[in-house]
Amino acid sequence: MDHAMHTPLEAAEINESNLIDAVIYGPFDEKIGTVSHVHGMGPTTQVIVDVGGFLGIGARPVALDANQLNFMRAEDGSVHAVTTWTKDEVKALPEHHH
Repeated sequence: MDHAMHTPLEAAEINESNLIDAVIYGPFDEKIGTVSHVHGMGPTTQVIVDVGGFLGIGARPVALDANQLNFMRAEDGSVHAVTTWTKDEVKALPEHHH
Protein backbone atom coordinates (compact mmCIF):
# COMPACT_ATOMS: atom_id res chain seq x y z
CA MET A 1 0.00 0.00 0.00
CA ASP A 2 1.37 3.41 -0.93
CA HIS A 3 0.90 5.65 2.09
CA ALA A 4 2.31 8.75 0.36
CA MET A 5 -1.15 10.11 -0.45
CA HIS A 6 -2.57 9.43 3.03
CA THR A 7 -3.12 12.31 5.43
CA PRO A 8 -1.46 12.04 8.87
CA LEU A 9 -3.87 12.34 11.78
CA GLU A 10 -3.53 15.44 13.96
CA ALA A 11 -2.79 14.92 17.67
CA ALA A 12 -6.42 15.75 18.55
CA GLU A 13 -7.60 12.94 16.25
CA ILE A 14 -5.66 10.28 18.18
CA ASN A 15 -8.67 9.09 20.14
CA GLU A 16 -10.73 5.96 20.54
CA SER A 17 -13.52 7.00 18.17
CA ASN A 18 -11.03 7.39 15.29
CA LEU A 19 -8.73 4.48 16.09
CA ILE A 20 -11.05 1.54 16.86
CA ASP A 21 -10.70 -1.12 14.15
CA ALA A 22 -7.76 0.69 12.51
CA VAL A 23 -5.41 -1.77 10.83
CA ILE A 24 -1.75 -1.61 11.88
CA TYR A 25 0.86 -2.31 9.18
CA GLY A 26 4.52 -3.19 9.70
CA PRO A 27 7.58 -1.86 7.89
CA PHE A 28 7.12 -4.30 5.02
CA ASP A 29 3.41 -3.40 4.70
CA GLU A 30 2.35 -6.63 6.36
CA LYS A 31 -0.82 -6.50 8.44
CA ILE A 32 0.14 -6.76 12.12
CA GLY A 33 -3.23 -6.43 13.78
CA THR A 34 -6.24 -4.25 14.51
CA VAL A 35 -6.86 -1.67 17.22
CA SER A 36 -9.34 -3.05 19.76
CA HIS A 37 -9.29 -0.17 22.26
CA VAL A 38 -7.37 2.86 23.44
CA HIS A 39 -6.16 3.93 26.90
CA GLY A 40 -5.63 7.62 27.61
CA MET A 41 -5.25 10.67 25.45
CA GLY A 42 -2.37 12.76 24.19
CA PRO A 43 1.30 11.76 24.28
CA THR A 44 0.78 8.93 26.79
CA THR A 45 -1.96 7.18 24.81
CA GLN A 46 -1.70 3.40 24.70
CA VAL A 47 -3.19 1.57 21.73
CA ILE A 48 -4.32 -2.01 22.32
CA VAL A 49 -3.80 -4.09 19.19
CA ASP A 50 -5.20 -7.58 18.63
CA VAL A 51 -2.46 -9.69 17.02
CA GLY A 52 -2.30 -13.25 15.77
CA GLY A 53 -5.28 -15.49 15.34
CA PHE A 54 -7.39 -15.95 12.27
CA LEU A 55 -10.53 -13.93 11.51
CA GLY A 56 -10.44 -12.57 15.05
CA ILE A 57 -10.32 -16.01 16.68
CA GLY A 58 -7.30 -16.66 18.86
CA ALA A 59 -6.02 -13.09 18.67
CA ARG A 60 -4.44 -11.65 21.79
CA PRO A 61 -4.16 -8.01 22.85
CA VAL A 62 -0.82 -6.22 23.18
CA ALA A 63 -0.18 -2.58 24.12
CA LEU A 64 1.74 -0.15 21.94
CA ASP A 65 2.40 3.50 22.67
CA ALA A 66 0.59 5.70 20.16
CA ASN A 67 3.86 7.53 19.48
CA GLN A 68 5.22 4.25 18.01
CA LEU A 69 2.52 4.34 15.36
CA ASN A 70 2.06 6.69 12.43
CA PHE A 71 -1.72 7.04 12.11
CA MET A 72 -3.13 8.30 8.83
CA ARG A 73 -6.36 8.54 6.87
CA ALA A 74 -6.65 6.95 3.43
CA GLU A 75 -8.48 8.49 0.49
CA ASP A 76 -11.60 6.48 1.40
CA GLY A 77 -11.61 7.95 4.94
CA SER A 78 -10.43 4.82 6.72
CA VAL A 79 -7.79 5.16 9.43
CA HIS A 80 -4.75 2.90 9.64
CA ALA A 81 -1.23 3.09 11.01
CA VAL A 82 2.30 2.13 10.07
CA THR A 83 5.00 1.13 12.54
CA THR A 84 8.65 0.16 12.40
CA TRP A 85 7.83 -2.88 14.57
CA THR A 86 7.64 -6.17 12.66
CA LYS A 87 4.78 -8.61 13.10
CA ASP A 88 7.05 -11.01 15.01
CA GLU A 89 8.23 -8.24 17.36
CA VAL A 90 4.66 -7.22 18.16
CA LYS A 91 3.54 -10.83 18.62
CA ALA A 92 6.41 -11.31 21.11
CA LEU A 93 5.12 -8.51 23.36
CA PRO A 94 3.42 -9.54 26.60
CA GLU A 95 -0.34 -9.91 26.54
CA HIS A 96 -2.18 -6.80 27.70
CA HIS A 97 -4.55 -7.26 30.64
CA HIS A 98 -7.05 -4.58 31.60
